[in-house]
Amino acid sequence: MQKESEYIITIKNLNQYYGDFLAAKDVNLGLEKNKVTALIGPSGCGKSTVLRTMNRMNDLIKGAGTKGEVFFEGKNIYDKNVDPVEVRRKIGMVFQKPNPFPKSIYENIAWGARINGFQGNMDELVETSLKKTALWEEVKDKLKQNALSLSGGQQQRLCIARAVAVQPSVLLMDEPASALDPISTAKIEDLIDELKQTYTIAIVTHNMQQAGRISDYTAFFMVDEERAGFLVEMGSTDQIFFNPSDKRTEAYISGRFG
Repeated sequence: MQKESEYIITIKNLNQYYGDFLAAKDVNLGLEKNKVTALIGPSGCGKSTVLRTMNRMNDLIKGAGTKGEVFFEGKNIYDKNVDPVEVRRKIGMVFQKPNPFPKSIYENIAWGARINGFQGNMDELVETSLKKTALWEEVKDKLKQNALSLSGGQQQRLCIARAVAVQPSVLLMDEPASALDPISTAKIEDLIDELKQTYTIAIVTHNMQQAGRISDYTAFFMVDEERAGFLVEMGSTDQIFFNPSDKRTEAYISGRFG
């Protein structure tokens, strides 16, 4: 693990509620810059909940409440004077199922950049964003086509391109390949490896092999007796997979539960 000063996001004593239900309990972790951190654990253990605290997406859920601190570049994003919309511009999100806008491929990229005040050359931005997600060669001759005409894997890469276009520092990915076929999944994994040169990435995945292939660090979550998710341990992916410090981690990694 790295020093706290090297984290771009630091979560401290986080408790996330949905109404009276405590979904994530006493979570402390950090994301190192330009690294991929995988959040793993059985269903319902709070992985996606914790991921969404990193850009205040839980704010959009009725009855949600967050206690604790989440620091991005040294500032607590839950301070009252922080604009959550600005937080989400700097910390982008890619969801489990591709969700392109029912607009042209071009407008999917341009729209988000436009509403965020982009003043540069839009054609260049669209091309650059699509190249970053290895999609340009596949769609450069059909930019006016509806994005919904693309395959599922192409749609997911388009959604990543859309997130990249607003020039964030961090990308949060909630099981981005779980709805895709193996070939499309491999493309997403290759893409993540490329993107970490520029962005810090946190990814929720149920696929242990995927976590092992693409992540630098891994955080393992479980649930307690009251169904609250908590962090069991976090470390380098090699350490978590081959020399975990907690027997529960070893049991999960080896497939004995979960």
